[in-house]
Amino acid sequence: MAHRRSLLLIPIVILACSVLGGVYGPGLTSTASAASSEDDVKASLSNFTRVYAMVERNFADPLVPDKAIYKGAIPGMLRTLDPHSYLHDPREFQLLQEDQHGHYFGVGMTIGPSRARSSGVICIAPFPGSPAYKAGIRPGDEILTVNDEPTEKLSMTEVADRLKGLKGTHVKVTVGRVGTEAPITFNLIRDEIPRKTVQDAFWLKPGIAYMEIDSFNENTSHDVEENFKKLGEDNVKGLILDLRDNPGGLLREAVEVAGHFLRRGQVVVSHRGRNSAEKPYIAKPGNGTHDYPIVVLVNGYSASAAEIVAGALQDHDRAWVLGEKTFGKGLVQTVFQIDNTGLALTTARYYTPSGRLIQRDYSNISFYDYYFHKEGDVKNLDDAKSTDSGRIVYGGDGIAPDEMFVRPKLDPFQIAVERKWAIFNFVSRYLGMHNAKLVKGWDPDTEYLEEFHQFLLDQKVTFTEAEFAGHQDWLKSELKREMYSSALSIDDARRLAIETDPEVAKAIDALAKARALLDNVKRVMAQRVGKSH
Repeated sequence: MAHRRSLLLIPIVILACSVLGGVYGPGLTSTASAASSEDDVKASLSNFTRVYAMVERNFADPLVPDKAIYKGAIPGMLRTLDPHSYLHDPREFQLLQEDQHGHYFGVGMTIGPSRARSSGVICIAPFPGSPAYKAGIRPGDEILTVNDEPTEKLSMTEVADRLKGLKGTHVKVTVGRVGTEAPITFNLIRDEIPRKTVQDAFWLKPGIAYMEIDSFNENTSHDVEENFKKLGEDNVKGLILDLRDNPGGLLREAVEVAGHFLRRGQVVVSHRGRNSAEKPYIAKPGNGTHDYPIVVLVNGYSASAAEIVAGALQDHDRAWVLGEKTFGKGLVQTVFQIDNTGLALTTARYYTPSGRLIQRDYSNISFYDYYFHKEGDVKNLDDAKSTDSGRIVYGGDGIAPDEMFVRPKLDPFQIAVERKWAIFNFVSRYLGMHNAKLVKGWDPDTEYLEEFHQFLLDQKVTFTEAEFAGHQDWLKSELKREMYSSALSIDDARRLAIETDPEVAKAIDALAKARALLDNVKRVMAQRVGKSH
């Protein structure tokens, strides 16, 4: 379900690619420019000041300086540079810092726009163990008031801001629930809400572990280590490392995570730019005696730091990469703090250990085409490099997988159901009206499907009886996952989705190819050492 639902949230993932992906760290000190260049800058600034003064005097409406500069002039300048240089306003900069730190204080739930009407904010899912979860707030509950303030005219950001606050402070949340006539009031105490980037690892089969990394914040490498301690890494005979829909994050965390699987001293990534000399990042921890095969899952929304990890493991023949070509975001953003705003400025480009450029070409295309590209498996023949064992890999266009796996596209019936959020809305209504108790292993029966069939008709979803009958397996699977998410927890739903994911099943089969890679690179390296003697 996690990956199915993410398809509906692609714009958010895309924004994350530009905001979070490839963050390098604190600002760098730039070198002095030549005198002629300084004269050009002074002349341009003088012209800008004259234009601004003319606009301020003559524009039809009063000019708001902050809007003109911070929403107009500066973003306009940055858009002429590249797709990822960006000025974060104070609110965005605060959220960026929260994401990097890996926690905030609030009630702990994902919110979204109402699926039933044009206005309103609902709970998409409470986080397991959070104040919202413990109090009994459910997916689908409509947030009516926060501390007696109606939310009808508030944006989602404004509602989220009101739910957040200092740890230990009280917040009153009133919700409307389908099947319950009167609103329900919850008195919650705000607590620290961790932003988990590494979901709890578990065993798919005896010896076959699954680990999913959603993004890279300050806690990611530590959480990877903790998950291996809980599993007992000595028991791992194969690992499925899921980086699908991972928009990136902090460079140093990507280096640490990749370093866990590589030998001490191997290059993870390097970057270079106009004002920064080439800098390689080296694997420090080393993987000790662990040489189990790894399959890395990626797709078109795996970006930046996720591409660094996938590219490093691929170049060193440490992992078999399965899925779709990655996003191709290989620009380094250095964040310069300016008062309470943050300028994320591209200062360098990333290169994999073999020297492949990760960044995709963005010249001569619109930013829309750049973000929503669908180019398929196209090789950049001008950037061909070799892995440690001599396999040819290509750069300049993201990380191409060793083996393609493209999810089948939704057909018209599935699209109609998804666009109406019919499954989410039906499950919210069903649980509100039936007060059903769900146990693991539950499956939709004939009566449940008939009730969903009538719900589709009531929601004016257009379909034929043949279409409904022909999609029984898909409907049962999606309804079961949503029921798990709403009646059990999003963690239970996530595990169910992974265990029934055909791409994960393909990855388990591909572990044999990953093992062959490891054996081959050992043989090649031994031969090279022998020849050198």
